[in-house]
Amino acid sequence: MTHDAYATLRVRSEDGIARVTLDNPPVNVLNVALMTDLRHLLTALRDDDSVRVIVFDSADPEFFIAHVDMSLIDAPDAFDELAADLPDGVNVFQALGELLRHQPQVTIVKLAGMARGGGAEFVSAVDMAFAAIGRAGIGQIEALMGIVPGGGGTQYLAARLGRGRALEAVLSADLYDAETAERYGWVNRSVPADELDDMVDRLARNIAALPEGVIAAAKRAIAPEDMAEGLLREHAAWASQFVRPAAERLIRGGLAHGAQTPEGERDLEGLFRGLAG
Repeated sequence: MTHDAYATLRVRSEDGIARVTLDNPPVNVLNVALMTDLRHLLTALRDDDSVRVIVFDSADPEFFIAHVDMSLIDAPDAFDELAADLPDGVNVFQALGELLRHQPQVTIVKLAGMARGGGAEFVSAVDMAFAAIGRAGIGQIEALMGIVPGGGGTQYLAARLGRGRALEAVLSADLYDAETAERYGWVNRSVPADELDDMVDRLARNIAALPEGVIAAAKRAIAPEDMAEGLLREHAAWASQFVRPAAERLIRGGLAHGAQTPEGERDLEGLFRGLAG
């Protein structure tokens, strides 16, 4: 079964698996359209008992989700509609991560390109992630823009990596390769690129074929950590930095020098380090 209701997603369901391909050119930025489609899809699937596993990948071999759309700096009201029905205590970016973390289905990311900023937060929020060796990269780049992660990233990283490595990831703003991400616990496993599709497909099919009730029981027993207080702290930290002149200067400078184009995104860390220098 295919779903044609989404402008930025390709969705098909079969054998208990929803396969969701992110398709928001040129580099899959997390903009209003993509966030809206993801929220609508996840909400619709919550009550779909025929779907047991959701697998996310990207139509772009270079980029999974580049990061949050930087051009939103000139559209402060863009998220008003999404913000209208937010749960208490979270911003619009955190709300997407929390929706993912509490999804009843098993959620899996197949990471074969780069995921920075909000893209890295998305990867951190799913149940499982598998990264292609030599192709995948993941990083929280926000510090180079004069801000900190504000979509759950600080909390998800601390839970997955521990405080020391979470601080390293946030403050280094480096792009981590698949093997390092596995060693740190950011992804479940790094996999040879030519084996990633088969490996994830086999896992998804095996999980989808489990006896009735097993997935729900496992997710109840291994429940997501309550991060309510941490998310409030994160939002306050993010908001306090976002209003500083340096953040606006760096974000606008990044856009002027090729951020959100394939060429600029290939070494976004270098671009922003140059602007900061």
